Amino acid sequence: MYLCTRNFLAMSIWHNIFCVITSPKYGWELINESNIPIGKVLKSAYLPLLVVLGLSCFVPMLYDRTISFATSLMTGIVMFSTYFISYFIIIYLLSGFYPELVKTEGATARLNDYILYNLIFLVLLIILRNLLPSDFTPVLFLMAYLPWMAYRGTDHLFVKKDKVARFVIISSTLLLGLPIVINAILGLFIIK
Repeated sequence: MYLCTRNFLAMSIWHNIFCVITSPKYGWELINESNIPIGKVLKSAYLPLLVVLGLSCFVPMLYDRTISFATSLMTGIVMFSTYFISYFIIIYLLSGFYPELVKTEGATARLNDYILYNLIFLVLLIILRNLLPSDFTPVLFLMAYLPWMAYRGTDHLFVKKDKVARFVIISSTLLLGLPIVINAILGLFIIK
């Protein structure tokens, strides 16, 4: 019985991820209704995706002989660390900018969901980029979809209507920019 429940929960998480990407309004409603604990989403989706992200950094070795195993390993560790650290820093910064979003336990859980599902979308894009033999520009262009997902998630967070535009700008900037900054800083340690 426990395995059935656990597998159903994992399926539900992936279903939520698919829905929030393909139809953000419906996806955020589904996430609200499913009420899956953030720890389950972290363990069943985000952390495994970060591992896949780290492993996907080895794929360029198949089509570019100049990339060494050591460089791929360091790049994988940097990419894993980038998105792992970003999650916690973004929570800290958004809760600082918008303390009303963390006044109750339920509000804090919704903010965590909001950040986590948006970061999952970005991690999926980076994995796809790593799997392609060249810098496929449309994959990076898909990152421009994140502000739309963020905007549709404001109802999930119950952001006041007069603060929606500012919230979307700040959250999208943090979600897109912070991983780039952290990656640049950690990338300084990669020996090429």
